[in-house]
Amino acid sequence: MNTIEYKSSSKVFSIPGLSQSVSIDCGNSKMILLSGQVPLNSEGILVGNNVEEQTHQIFKNIENILKEYGGTGKDVVKLGIFITDISKTPDFRKVRDLYVNLQNPPVSSLVEVSKLFRNDVLIEVEATAVINNKK
Repeated sequence: MNTIEYKSSSKVFSIPGLSQSVSIDCGNSKMILLSGQVPLNSEGILVGNNVEEQTHQIFKNIENILKEYGGTGKDVVKLGIFITDISKTPDFRKVRDLYVNLQNPPVSSLVEVSKLFRNDVLIEVEATAVINNKK
């Protein structure tokens, strides 16, 4: 068995030269590292014009990638959030809480940035998940 596996979801916009995710076999579980997710649908079209709407699309992307490994957003253990307006953090958290395990919430870092790769993208989220290997 390969200890490292790269996967993509056809439900998430794919960028040539960039892997959507990589899985590292850790024995009883696998650690999944996701590239930063942005609010683009599978056709590459921006979804939403505010942080709340864009965050929903981001977490849908995260869910779709994790499904490729048999996981969900509840398996996320770490988030890295890049947001263009820190005052919109409550809007992000409201949506995030619909997708993650609130009994054991993920560790996270939140950074305000002046700009992301496009002016209409207000937020980007990196995720790391740990999924138990099926026996």
